[in-house]
Amino acid sequence: MNTLVDASLSPATAGSITRVAGLRVGHFTDLRRPTGCSVVIAPAGAVGGVDVRGAAPGTRETDLLAPCNLVERVHAVLLSGGSAWGLDAASGVMRWLEEQDIGFDVGVGRLPLVPAAVLFDLTVGDAHIRPDAQAGYFACVAASSEHPAEGNVGAGAGATVGKIFGFERAMKSGIGTASVTVDGVTVGALVACNALGDVIHPDTGMVLAGARSQDGQTLLDSRQALLHGASPSVLLGGTNTTIGVVATDAVISKTQAHRLAVVAHDGLARCINPVHTPLDGDTLFALGTGLSGQRPSMLLLGTMAAEATALATLRAVRAASDLKVGELLLPCAASIGLGR
Repeated sequence: MNTLVDASLSPATAGSITRVAGLRVGHFTDLRRPTGCSVVIAPAGAVGGVDVRGAAPGTRETDLLAPCNLVERVHAVLLSGGSAWGLDAASGVMRWLEEQDIGFDVGVGRLPLVPAAVLFDLTVGDAHIRPDAQAGYFACVAASSEHPAEGNVGAGAGATVGKIFGFERAMKSGIGTASVTVDGVTVGALVACNALGDVIHPDTGMVLAGARSQDGQTLLDSRQALLHGASPSVLLGGTNTTIGVVATDAVISKTQAHRLAVVAHDGLARCINPVHTPLDGDTLFALGTGLSGQRPSMLLLGTMAAEATALATLRAVRAASDLKVGELLLPCAASIGLGR
């Protein structure tokens, strides 16, 4: 059986981003809506990079990660629901890191560096409930090196996919994680999938979750529908977005971290169609802890990054569960029968 199919089935075989030495992951989930945030913490710091592909991003501190800019290492990355309001959760992450004396030494104290990205989940429940500084702080308190929870938690709590023909025909998604290890080097990914398009299996081409038929009972295949002339719904830009972190324990430079984030988007492109649309703000961060002490080729690291990102994206929909929003039921992939 194909390795990718096997690895996407269970947490044990898919691995997780916390298999990268030096990282912790924590979630905060607000069940009132639901919404939430997720944090990847590098207590000793990690070389950082980012690549923003969607046309409607919501981000914080991404300029800091440009290879030509001063700071080499960051201390956490925040992924959050709540659209631009959710960026407030990063201040809670900073507060927690400061309490732990983690940050960039600026002489008068340590300044935690926390890049962040948000996704739009405001159509799920009461839009006035969104992650704030307290949510970011609690996500840090919950962080550990154990396998992170997946599905309807953290930044994936309100995530949905397949909204291209209207929210009423969408499906529930979530957050997923996976990792790949080759010759003692690990690359892992954490992905909150909130795509406009469908999530497909890259090996079989089968749609696992996405836009449903008008009766809601079957999957439509958005790509084929668009190519055959179906008209998408009138949608507000930025009301989607897949965000994530790809990380490695290899020794990499800041320029290489940027390249790793660039190549990791190939994993999204294998699993989401359409992807990087004008209505998505797709953003991937890259982190390098260097704790393996090894310097593999960027060809290998890039291949591993795209693979881990693809697997994490599949896990995001496989691990999701049904969600009722008012009178509307958003089914998960398992409910349609394709998520197993």
